[in-house]
Amino acid sequence: MALIEQLRAYRLTLDPTPAQLQALTRHAGAARWAYNHAIAAKRTAHEEWRRQVDELVAAGVDEAAARAQVRVPVPTKPAIQKALNAAKGDSRLGIEGACPWWWEVSTYAFQSAFVDADQAWKAWVDSHRGQRAGRRVGYPRFKKRGRARDSFRLHHNIKQPTIRAATYRRLQLPRIGEVRLHDSAKRLSRAVAAGRAVIQSVTISRTGHRWYASVLVRQQTAVPDRPTPRQTAAGVVGVDLGTRHLAALSTGELIANPRVKAAHARRISRVARAYARTEKGSRRREKLRQRLGRLHHREALQRAGAAHALTKRLATGWATIVVEDLNVAGMTRSARGTIHAPGRNVRAKSGLNRALVDVAPGELRRQLEYKTAWYGSTLVVADRWYPSSKTCSACLSVKPKLALAERTFCCAECGHEVDRDINAAINLARLGQQLPAQLAVAPGTEETSNARRAGVRPSSSRASGQPALTREDPRHRRGSPRRSDPPVVPTAA
Repeated sequence: MALIEQLRAYRLTLDPTPAQLQALTRHAGAARWAYNHAIAAKRTAHEEWRRQVDELVAAGVDEAAARAQVRVPVPTKPAIQKALNAAKGDSRLGIEGACPWWWEVSTYAFQSAFVDADQAWKAWVDSHRGQRAGRRVGYPRFKKRGRARDSFRLHHNIKQPTIRAATYRRLQLPRIGEVRLHDSAKRLSRAVAAGRAVIQSVTISRTGHRWYASVLVRQQTAVPDRPTPRQTAAGVVGVDLGTRHLAALSTGELIANPRVKAAHARRISRVARAYARTEKGSRRREKLRQRLGRLHHREALQRAGAAHALTKRLATGWATIVVEDLNVAGMTRSARGTIHAPGRNVRAKSGLNRALVDVAPGELRRQLEYKTAWYGSTLVVADRWYPSSKTCSACLSVKPKLALAERTFCCAECGHEVDRDINAAINLARLGQQLPAQLAVAPGTEETSNARRAGVRPSSSRASGQPALTREDPRHRRGSPRRSDPPVVPTAA
């Protein structure tokens, strides 16, 4: 066992009173307003930078020289908060301002929203500079009430904590008070009482009709440095994820797909049609909106439960788990095509896309990454182009083509017949036994690669492949500055 310090979150379901429900909604609205206020300040500075660049370009200055010459600082949290303190007003004293109601909510709701705005702006700038791998990050947008998720984050002084579990069934929150819990906070209370955990912050969010509290703690955790004897005896397991079955194991077991989306589709579609026929602003529309939110929330809970059950079983049952590096974004891309080149089998591809999203292979891999570290096992991610489905698990011959409709793998060389998913899982298990331990993916370390064949983290060392550049990278752009062009100095205060 190795004792390490890590950040962990305890997710608790709240049961607030009507007065506390109003306070939670008020805090979420204040955090949304503060985020929009910070984004507006950043956009204003960015638009001023674009205006000055356009003037220089119109005057005959080269675009690259104009970009390098113009310096318009984009305000960050300290500058935004200082300016707001001078102009916010106070309704208690009758002073008008930007937000004279600020004293009704915790100041941390404002501060955490400013931090979130800084992170959103930095993510956009890094994405366009090619310093952020993965999918392109869009221009930061405002959060709209009714569309954006109700959420806010509260901090406290850890030496004088105001966020704590008052009892096993009550959570103390600053400016809100003790909120009753649907479930128990026994694990959190005992960890804090024993000195193993220190509460850092709490994130309150609403999903459907439920309010949740995610308590972030810095905790001393005993992590096993080797698999248990039972895991060692089980050895390596290959896992092939799919839509026909949730997972096929190299042991020959097929784990049934719960098909959560299909189970809720009829009821959700009926309520959605009724909602579409209502008049905007009516009471019936609001009732149906709440009912629709409950149904979607119930569907998400069932999907999450199935995912957690599978990943925990895998992480605790075997010493090494081998999965594929799936390109989920590419697999679920629409086949509709364009007007001039329409796609084929669009309806069938849409159904396949829904089934893939319902399985959520990316979420299953994410959970395996951190759960394998919790339980002493190892996760190995096979290369994206490894032909696990086309390779015969008996003679290792590779088929040139394998149609998706062929559910049974029939080897033309040796005549071996087996379920195609189990065949792929056996090949993955064999690969996990052959690969060196350095290729194992452990949570908190470098991953394999993303869709652009580059490291997930910008600072990762890339043994092969191209650097993570986006099509919107400034080095690929020609023409006048646009809204999506980041300023040269985006984070100066």
